[in-house]
Amino acid sequence: QKSEISKSTALNTLLFAFTCLYALLFALCPSVEAQQPAKVAKVGWLSSTFPRSFRPYQAMVDELRKLGYSEGQNLVFEFRSAEGNAARLPELAAEIIRAKVDLLIAPGPEATLKAAKQASATTPIVMVAIDYDPIARGYIAELARPGGKITGLFFRQLELGTKRIELLKETLPEVSRIAVFWDRFSADQLKDIEITARSLGVRLQPVEVENPTYDFESAFKVLAQGRAGALLLLASPVFHRERQRIADLAVKNRLPTMAGAREYVEAGGFMTYGVNLSDMYRRAALYVDKVLRGVKPSDLPVEQPTKFEFFVNLKTAKQIGLTIPPNVLARADRVIK
Repeated sequence: QKSEISKSTALNTLLFAFTCLYALLFALCPSVEAQQPAKVAKVGWLSSTFPRSFRPYQAMVDELRKLGYSEGQNLVFEFRSAEGNAARLPELAAEIIRAKVDLLIAPGPEATLKAAKQASATTPIVMVAIDYDPIARGYIAELARPGGKITGLFFRQLELGTKRIELLKETLPEVSRIAVFWDRFSADQLKDIEITARSLGVRLQPVEVENPTYDFESAFKVLAQGRAGALLLLASPVFHRERQRIADLAVKNRLPTMAGAREYVEAGGFMTYGVNLSDMYRRAALYVDKVLRGVKPSDLPVEQPTKFEFFVNLKTAKQIGLTIPPNVLARADRVIK
């Protein structure tokens, strides 16, 4: 019996010592952890045209902040913009990779993603593919299983060109010739709209706005010579950046325009049909977060926007002497008066 009591006493003493040791280690853990710096995520960001102040870009930064990323504390951006000169993109992408980023954001036209992919064989990429088809171009295998190191969002801009031509023709049934502004960022979009234009009995007048000078004044003079009844702007980051200039020149030349983003109408453009770019970039932030947390891009299905917006500027219509049919106005998501 004494032996049993001794064993019990020894066991209790051992348990007590273990408990004290555990409590001591637990008490010390916070101070040890506090001495370890928090992991800082380094994110590369390659822009073809826009500065960091671009509204959709800020929407992505705001969403990242909601997800717990604070720039300057646990997040550092290596941001580079080619300012509309696509030839600079490979050099800037290589510069970002040399900064040893954890991932690279490649928004906008194909030239951006191409440069990002060529710069590194291993760095994960979150794309926001707006002006091209990344499946047809071989960047991803399919939406559900993109494969490789690239994931993100894909907006089928090529297909919406058809809808924009149709809306223009419905609004302006007497128009038989539509001018089209295009550049090196938007060249692929011409083919699809040519097929639609022919089916609607409309002739297109493609006008290349040369990169990187973008002389819009001369381009509008060409439109006047061709007697175009309306102007379609293909999706280009440079056209988007210069939307105020284009809108002002269109009003001056009394020419109705159709574009792809609501910002054109807000700048005084006539009509737009497309997606909310800020919403797309907010969604892109979720991909950035998942990749930084260790999810492989190949395991993240590529997302497509499903909501499209049709905006009409009634004030601009009055300035250029046009009356918009009631059935067209009824379909608009927003009418600016």
